[in-house]
Amino acid sequence: MNSRLSTVLLITLIAALTACGGAKKENTETADVKSAESEWVTLFNGETFDGWKTYGKEGIPEAWTIVDGALVCNAGIGEENVGFSSESLMTTTQYGNFEFELEYKIAKGGNSGIFYHVVEADSLGFDFMTGPEYQVLDDEFSRSESEAFKMVASNYAMQAPAATKKPNPYMQWNKVKIVYNNGHVEHWFNGEKVLEFEEGSDEWKAIKAESKWANTDTYAAFKKGAFSLQNHGDEVHYRNIRVKAL
Repeated sequence: MNSRLSTVLLITLIAALTACGGAKKENTETADVKSAESEWVTLFNGETFDGWKTYGKEGIPEAWTIVDGALVCNAGIGEENVGFSSESLMTTTQYGNFEFELEYKIAKGGNSGIFYHVVEADSLGFDFMTGPEYQVLDDEFSRSESEAFKMVASNYAMQAPAATKKPNPYMQWNKVKIVYNNGHVEHWFNGEKVLEFEEGSDEWKAIKAESKWANTDTYAAFKKGAFSLQNHGDEVHYRNIRVKAL
């Protein structure tokens, strides 16, 4: 075999080995991406109430239906409010540390809320007696709230979100993300982090002591629980609900 042919064969062999290694690396990277994506758990399949129940009861409340792939409370009532109800819709699974996402749209002037670390007990009539609330509200035409620490994206009745938040108009979709990691909490709204705090810190305790939760020992007392969606008597739609344990 002449030297020129040997050189050609060697170059060909090196190229083949490099391509094989590149393909292996690409496959590994693809597998890593798929593994990261698979950490997200879909909590609502867009078609059934599998994985959901009424807070404090079995089954699904009549007020909740599925419309166009979304969980809908009081569908079709528009600007009407039919009165606050204790029948929140809650997950049958529980999480401790998590990253949670969903999208919502709400009727003009509407009010609702997203709770986490919710615990059921015979002595507790409402999810908000245990779970902190990410407020869902139509700020612009709100009939029920006017204080900053009770408006959309707030830690309801505790801490106000940044004034830079950008809610979309009523009955347009907004994106929510809540992060809870060993007491560190982040509220995200339409892609912007609008609130960050340490649950259980001295500052947080001082705020709680002056809040409506001052005498509610069960409020934010549990570090693992369900998620729930509030029926405040208004029309609200929720979709693309998912969670990733941290």
